[in-house]
Amino acid sequence: MENEELKGEIIFNIDVMLAKRKMSLTELAEKVGITIANMSILKTGKAKAIKVATLVKICDALDCQPGDILEFRRK
Repeated sequence: MENEELKGEIIFNIDVMLAKRKMSLTELAEKVGITIANMSILKTGKAKAIKVATLVKICDALDCQPGDILEFRRK
């Protein structure tokens, strides 16, 4: 599977939920317990992976479902 070309990508819509919750990226990073730099990498879609535990913490902090912040787009 490693050599197969990906037919899509996962988009993080963290900025949308931050706006809905009137929360800053800094505040979210503090609540989740990761650095602002790492949260920014997630927000901008540059992350290659995310721990399920981190996703749980983000959803808890934003009071949302994973589908509220993750989106699949075909290439």
